[in-house]
Amino acid sequence: MFEGLSQRLQEAFQKLKRKGKLTEADVKAALREVRLALLEADVNYRVVKDFLGRVQERAVGEEVMKSLTPAQQVVKIVREELVALMDGERDLRLKGDPSVVLLVGLQGSGKTTTAAKLGLRLKGEGYRPFLVPADPYRPAAGEQLRRLAERADLPCFTPQDGQGAVERVLLAREEASRGGYGPLIVDTAGRLHIDDALMEELAQLKAAVTPSEVLLVADAMTGQDAVNVAKGFEERLGITGVILTKLDGDARGGAALSIKAVTGKPIKFVGVGEGLHALEPFYADRMASRILGMGDVLTLIERAEAALEKERARELEEKFRREEFDLEDFREQLRQLRRMGPLDELLKMLPGVPGLKGLGGLKMDERQIVRMEAIINSMTPEERRRPQIINGSRRRRIAKGSGTTVQEVNRLLKQFQMTRKMLKQMKRARGRRWVGLLQ
Repeated sequence: MFEGLSQRLQEAFQKLKRKGKLTEADVKAALREVRLALLEADVNYRVVKDFLGRVQERAVGEEVMKSLTPAQQVVKIVREELVALMDGERDLRLKGDPSVVLLVGLQGSGKTTTAAKLGLRLKGEGYRPFLVPADPYRPAAGEQLRRLAERADLPCFTPQDGQGAVERVLLAREEASRGGYGPLIVDTAGRLHIDDALMEELAQLKAAVTPSEVLLVADAMTGQDAVNVAKGFEERLGITGVILTKLDGDARGGAALSIKAVTGKPIKFVGVGEGLHALEPFYADRMASRILGMGDVLTLIERAEAALEKERARELEEKFRREEFDLEDFREQLRQLRRMGPLDELLKMLPGVPGLKGLGGLKMDERQIVRMEAIINSMTPEERRRPQIINGSRRRRIAKGSGTTVQEVNRLLKQFQMTRKMLKQMKRARGRRWVGLLQ
């Protein structure tokens, strides 16, 4: 997402940087390119007009024109205005005993999966969420939510046949109250489009349970349609925030940049993958940095911390020190890397990397990591602990067992040895620094 927009914006600002001293005409020419880039990214045209009006007013000021780095000042202004465009209160207001979070949206937007993702996230923050299937029309909806709840190890209300949406939520609230659970995360019914019947049912549900949050789940892939849906739900139901799904797809980004300005409601979370952990808080400043090619190191660090178990990290550190890092540890590192998300997405979070030539459209083959893991799995425990015993016949057996080639087995063993060598060099360098300090 945002790849096309990011590339266009970076090209426009590179032209400014080559100018050195800027004139008002230079800034206006660059902002015309920014305008085209935003419109192509499916940003609402009124939002584009207001956004560029604010940027131009600040960018042609005397302070920028007389700056030693006027082009960088313009980029700084654009970033600040992007943050202002998207920023809002992202924390959930969980009031009530138990509190209720209604997830609303059109059919197919990802409400059911998002309910489980949000529940898992709140569980990690110390809450005891209770999932509620409140869609009496789609037979598979309740079963889907129940299975997702099992995967996330979350409690889920079991409705009876004939119970309407309001009755389900009221009974679930009583059950949650008795069990000390909360908040209730309610997966409501959707339609293929906004209609009076849908809104009337949701309005009755909202009046009956007085939710502390009404979150619209919108599909970022639908572009301006997502913005129009958000506007419709806000006007007819009243929402407190938005969760954008499928932000890891090929969406052009217009919904993320337009929703807050059009509805006045903030984006609180974004779905960044299919896994149950793939729901992240929406940070406007981080998103603005990614759009402008500045990376997003904080999100990268948070993903790494979530993927790496602290106890396991300490064990690995001890193994590094004793030079006992083996192929089982190497396999664990590969698994943790996969848990962090798509590799090309992680790479683009590093500052400076998104602007490198040839990176646009880069797709790293994650099947390579899967094949490496398969090779290690095909080894015996003794071979994983003592890779030096892996001779020619063992390599042929490992290749056959993992469905790979001997060349791939050789490549993995070489990569493992290079990793061990690098760790050894890091340890020695650290030791030399301590010796220097003692001297």
